[in-house]
Amino acid sequence: MRRKYLFHEYFEEWMVLYKRGAIKQVTYDKYELTQRQIKNLAPTLLLSDLDRRAYQQLLNDYAATHEHQTTMDFHHQLKSAIYDALDEGYLKKDPTRKAIIKGVVQRRHKMKYLNQGELRRLFGVLNLEDEVNWDYFILLLAKTGLRFGEALGLTPSDFDFRTQQLTIDKTWNYKHYRGGFQSTKNQSSVRKISLDWQIATQFAHLIKDLPEKEPIFIDRTRRTHNDTANHYLERKCKQAQIPVISVHGLRHTHASILLYAGVSLASVAKRLGHANMTTTQKTYLHIIKELDSKDNDKIMQCLMTLN
Repeated sequence: MRRKYLFHEYFEEWMVLYKRGAIKQVTYDKYELTQRQIKNLAPTLLLSDLDRRAYQQLLNDYAATHEHQTTMDFHHQLKSAIYDALDEGYLKKDPTRKAIIKGVVQRRHKMKYLNQGELRRLFGVLNLEDEVNWDYFILLLAKTGLRFGEALGLTPSDFDFRTQQLTIDKTWNYKHYRGGFQSTKNQSSVRKISLDWQIATQFAHLIKDLPEKEPIFIDRTRRTHNDTANHYLERKCKQAQIPVISVHGLRHTHASILLYAGVSLASVAKRLGHANMTTTQKTYLHIIKELDSKDNDKIMQCLMTLN
């Protein structure tokens, strides 16, 4: 006789059996989040009672507070477990058939970044002493465009001061309480970034006595939170009397300054570790359009001189 599973119990056993150790930890963490969502939204739903109506209601409840794409991701994870439940005989019909994916209207996030003058003012209030601190972290992100986890995962061995290059081949799993190194977002994120001589000199002095394979910005005795860095950066922005941006806004700042300086889209995409230029184009479309308009003026001026 088949055991009567609660749906969230079956999903938990399924993800431990089929997913743990077979996928990246960051992906497995998303399955754990999905399991908690099922338990929260449908704590008494039996797997055997999971028909089309019950499944659609579960999706609708989730979609009430999530955007369409997030709901779609939730649906795909549930469907993977449900297909195995069908194969194992716990369900007779596919409850996901013709499921309708809803979601709240996608919020328009205005990309925040600093211009060159504002960035200089931010640099002016940074406390760059002889020890590792958040100020050095801010400086590094602004000058390299690294993702938050990539910067946390840096070790002294990643710096090559002879060639003035920084190797990005791992990240730090700051979203998990245990932390730890993990692979980069994608293969394109594995890259070498050129450093200017000034920041190369600063970091050569800063990390010379630190353990080669230990993360520079991580204190292993406590967890590092994204909010901690964001709050610190907020205080620095207010001190410099510039618009407040997030740590991720430093990445946007880096990219926008390069684009305005005339650096090619391909080079910016490679430096940011984007899988393709389409991602870069979509993210910085407004800047690209502005630059295209300026280029068009230059083209017209050039053609006028031929008359």
